[in-house]
Amino acid sequence: MMKPRLSGLRWGICANFRRPISHCCSNSISPSSIEVKPKIPLYLRPPSFSASLSELTQWHKWAKNLASGSSFVHLDNGPDSSLLCRELNWLLQDLLELQNHSVILSQLESGNNDNVDVSVALRAHLEELYCVWRQRIEERRPFQYVVGCEHWRDLVLSVQEGVLIPRPETEMIIDLVEDVALNNSPELAQGFWVDLGTGSGAIAIATARTLATHAHGRVIATDLSPVAVAVAAFNVQRYGLQDVVEVRKGSWFEPLKDVQGKLAGVLSNPPYIPSGDISGLQAEVGQHEPKLALDGGFNGTNDLLHLIDGAASMLKPGGFFAFEV
Repeated sequence: MMKPRLSGLRWGICANFRRPISHCCSNSISPSSIEVKPKIPLYLRPPSFSASLSELTQWHKWAKNLASGSSFVHLDNGPDSSLLCRELNWLLQDLLELQNHSVILSQLESGNNDNVDVSVALRAHLEELYCVWRQRIEERRPFQYVVGCEHWRDLVLSVQEGVLIPRPETEMIIDLVEDVALNNSPELAQGFWVDLGTGSGAIAIATARTLATHAHGRVIATDLSPVAVAVAAFNVQRYGLQDVVEVRKGSWFEPLKDVQGKLAGVLSNPPYIPSGDISGLQAEVGQHEPKLALDGGFNGTNDLLHLIDGAASMLKPGGFFAFEV
């Protein structure tokens, strides 16, 4: 389900080039001012529902048969049946209370009919499980949207429709911040960093945690999408970083005029897929993930060129930038 993008990184150090600084009020986001209420990931929901072991077994058998008979590798390099079966097990792990994981999973796999009438606590209604698993297979809805989260680096981030699912390759941006920027210029750890087009807030949160190991830098995360802003703010709060990471709504540098010329670092995973390639992407990506976060224009460089042009005026002398391309 990973986005089939040929990715790389561009990074550099800003020379002593600055434009006049202008000041304005920022459009920062607090939990009380969020326009969209983020969805709660499955694993964080209370176990407010229940089903008999027999009912759960019946659902599991149906879901496993659906997964075992499906493969999309030859269609668009999508998931095969073995990955879908693994996803089903991951769904069950998020669905069940931790103390019941091993016992219930073992009974479901073995088809053991003992204690079929025992009640099993669930984090979602059984009807919802039928619905979301059918969406996963028949509509190719991304698994991360089904369970509402993605594991990324050492984080578990909330994601939902309207928010780009963070990819493993994007972790290289954080490695560059640590290995190149902060090791070579430790004073940058004390400044302001920005994550442009933050999506789930992955880069912003990981950067804040990296800065905390060196000094007390701060991060501003921006996004034009109200859904992304809500989800990023939720993830920031989940990791207790609301005093370190500020989420602002707006397009690229637009909400950052108050820190123009003051930034220690500018980071981003911008849209860089050519418009004509979107329709040929894996269905989980092209049909479900936000085109705002994917479509980079005719040749895929529209937003990237805008960011490169703007970074010079936003960074302080010696500042650092890294973009995924």
